[in-house]
Amino acid sequence: EYKQKYREHVAQKFLWYRAVTSCPGENLSLSSHYTTLTITWKPWRKQGGEHEAVGTSQGCANGSNVPGTTLLTAQALLKPTQGGQTPQVVVLVGAPGMGKTMTVRKVMVEWAEGTLQAQFDYIFCLDCKDLASTKEASVVDLVSKCYPQGRTPGEILDHQKKILFILDGFEALGFSLIQPKGELSSDPREAKPLETIVLSLLQRTVLPEASLLITTRPTALGSLGRCLEGECHAEILGFPAASRQEFFHRYFGNRNKADVAFRFARGNEVLYSLCSIPVVSWLVCTALEQELNKKKSLAECSTTTTQVSMSYLSWLVKRRGREDLQDLQRYLLKLCSLAADGIWKHEVQFEEDELKERGLDQPDLLPLFLHEKVSRGGVDRGSVYSFAHLHLQEFFAAMFYVLEEDEEMVDGSRALQKDVSVVLENYSKSRKDLNSVVRFLFGLESQNSIEYAGEVLGCRISARARGDMLRWLQGRHGGISHPGQALKVSELDTFHFLFEMKEKRFTQGALGGLTSVDLQSSRLSLSDQRALAFCIRQWHELASVTLQGCSLQLQDPKEEAPRSGASGAGGHPCPHEEPQAPIHLLCRALQHPGSHLQLLRLQWCRLDESCCAELGLLLAQHPSLAQLELGDVALGDAGVRLLCEGLQQPSCHLRVLR
Repeated sequence: EYKQKYREHVAQKFLWYRAVTSCPGENLSLSSHYTTLTITWKPWRKQGGEHEAVGTSQGCANGSNVPGTTLLTAQALLKPTQGGQTPQVVVLVGAPGMGKTMTVRKVMVEWAEGTLQAQFDYIFCLDCKDLASTKEASVVDLVSKCYPQGRTPGEILDHQKKILFILDGFEALGFSLIQPKGELSSDPREAKPLETIVLSLLQRTVLPEASLLITTRPTALGSLGRCLEGECHAEILGFPAASRQEFFHRYFGNRNKADVAFRFARGNEVLYSLCSIPVVSWLVCTALEQELNKKKSLAECSTTTTQVSMSYLSWLVKRRGREDLQDLQRYLLKLCSLAADGIWKHEVQFEEDELKERGLDQPDLLPLFLHEKVSRGGVDRGSVYSFAHLHLQEFFAAMFYVLEEDEEMVDGSRALQKDVSVVLENYSKSRKDLNSVVRFLFGLESQNSIEYAGEVLGCRISARARGDMLRWLQGRHGGISHPGQALKVSELDTFHFLFEMKEKRFTQGALGGLTSVDLQSSRLSLSDQRALAFCIRQWHELASVTLQGCSLQLQDPKEEAPRSGASGAGGHPCPHEEPQAPIHLLCRALQHPGSHLQLLRLQWCRLDESCCAELGLLLAQHPSLAQLELGDVALGDAGVRLLCEGLQQPSCHLRVLR
């Protein structure tokens, strides 16, 4: 009866949680929002372990406990291995926002419901952030915190093998974990300094037969590795592709809304890749939900990859607090310099010594931005660090070139110069791998980003680079060097750069003097089409559009159909977004009031009957359109009739149909 009451208490405590964006009093259910994560056994070599294999799929320090698979689920973390043994100590590692605490909640709820971890009579989950202020305690005191009204657990601790302790967010304790063994405790009722009690649990001097599950950011791995024996290490790698779609459905709770939002994210390669980080998926869904509450479609959605990345940076900063924004500005400058240096040198991993030289080894900030990995030489050989995702390194690299710095912040020994022109020129000549960096540069130089950085992040972004960026765009298409000549844009990335900035006047300045689009043999994703459509709406001098051998995608052919049961039928009703013709976004953009389009050439673009309604509407509503070329298309009789409806309208002045 006592055990059952505790299970009920655990279920009530861990089943419901508040999201950061929740309204007061609004709680979310774990069972309807938890999404499967990629978790893998993490290779680990102890100090002095020169003969242990590194790079294998096993993550246990003790070879006898090696699980037989690489990938696992939250439910399998403490299950018996193929050899019939259950890991007694598991360390679950993950960068900020990867889902460690949600995984702990999943373990607690499924134990309370009796579906998993049946080998344990009791699981005690200790939130290390809450424990950090505790000066002195006994193990009994810590267990009592897990009970309603803090009741003493009585004889429960006598059955050690039936107990699992979870230490969630271990890095929050900030312990060095270096103490003489004689000072450790062996009595669960003995009160000692908190660090001593925690170290006693880790080194098995108290309740040695109990099991431990420790979640931590990588920064605490070194200290943990010095005091644990026989532990297994697992790492959360984020959402696999299928889980990203599942997360969208669970977030929205409405299949139609989720489908619309997921198609938007899937259509942007960089954004979709970043969604492997669970907190980024959450930020994307939050932003798209706000857009869907204002309109039925995301065809003209204003959310950009830069905006999502800045929201992620804001989320990281809030984990620390805003007590010293100037200190954060200094740190960001150093971090961004590291990121940019790495991009130029094609480096994604950085040695511990380099971080110290740059002044980045600040324990309260380093784990927020960089993911620690133990080097192949073991704990005593130092660590290597990387950003949580390559695109985040590219984002911080772009920030390096636009963040303002006071004179006292300037590092005179820095070899890397803050010259945006160098980035742009290298991208034009040979460094096409800088595409994302250049795109982030345009996004960061938007007025919205400058204001957001100042108001939310306390960082100052300089607008001085805008002039160089505008001249570069004008120069790459010859817009200012050959006046009067019919000049065209034939590079798709131009539209992406302007879309990332999302400023009407800047776009008009960049495209001024240019009169045509000519894209050859391109696969135009949804993201490409949105960028092109945005620019066309601001482009009053556009007279000719040629798409030759281009395929227009409205849905990625590899995109999975939504899983049945992945989303509930609840939530606010959302009208289903009707299937659109592949040229829908293009035709709607060409109908903007200031358009002077004269020639539309769509050759070998595999258009079909579904496109004819859009083309007929364009013909009827675009009096300046004089020539339409449709080569190698399968319109069918019904498609031709739709075209004729447009041709018959008095406002249609078409002279040539080819």
